[in-house]
Amino acid sequence: MRRRPNVLAGFGSLVWLFVVGLPLYTMLAATLQSRADYAESGPLGLPRHLTLQNYLDDLQGGFGQYFLNTVIVTVSVVAVVLLVVPPLSYAIVRSRGRTTDLAFRLFLLGLAIPAQAVIVPMFYVISKAGLYDNLIGVILPTAAFSLPVCTLVLTGVMRDITPELYEAMAMDGATPRRVFLQLVLPLSKGGLSTITVFSALQAWNGFLFPLVLTQSDETKVITLGLYDFQTQYGINVPGLLAAVVLSMIPILLVYLFARRALVQGLMGVGGK
Repeated sequence: MRRRPNVLAGFGSLVWLFVVGLPLYTMLAATLQSRADYAESGPLGLPRHLTLQNYLDDLQGGFGQYFLNTVIVTVSVVAVVLLVVPPLSYAIVRSRGRTTDLAFRLFLLGLAIPAQAVIVPMFYVISKAGLYDNLIGVILPTAAFSLPVCTLVLTGVMRDITPELYEAMAMDGATPRRVFLQLVLPLSKGGLSTITVFSALQAWNGFLFPLVLTQSDETKVITLGLYDFQTQYGINVPGLLAAVVLSMIPILLVYLFARRALVQGLMGVGGK
């Protein structure tokens, strides 16, 4: 039997496509126009003279340095998270002591502490350590505030690994290091992808720490560099939106390559 078409669902899908597609069209169309054409045609007008000059101007200007700084911060934060969180989560899952459980609970208190509440003492510590206006002074706090969520996610994924697999590895004479490298990490790919994407998003979209802990143009990141398109005489809307598109591409690529493992990790089935 042929199924009857769901007209209402199709209409709703078209409405939703319009709601999502219109802002995307407005943004992309503006990046392909000059400031004069954009001011004349408006945000919903069709581009008459397509140009990539906005992207070239952004890359040739200071935005290229901001982009590079953001890449450095993001890669460094992800590296710190991947070096610290997997062995920490493995120790929490395999340890049976009360001390480990207490340390884990105290560690998760970081989930309840917003960055805004500690930004003043953080500024004092970073300044005394000689890391003010340095990318390292942004990397360390960003990674620290990513650790609690990443540890919680990866610990839940590792708990899904059945005890029989650990027992089988132990019977083969495997050391804890070998169990961690050959059993736990391969079965935790979903969780590893999840914490990678999460920490990368935290670093790439970070605003508060770069705003307070940096000052010069040499250490600016993308979120701060977007302010350069706003002057006392107006806003360069096409240039600003071109910068926004450029800032979206790396994270979008990370998500496209890791989306399957990311969904599995968020569903808690990464270890099965």
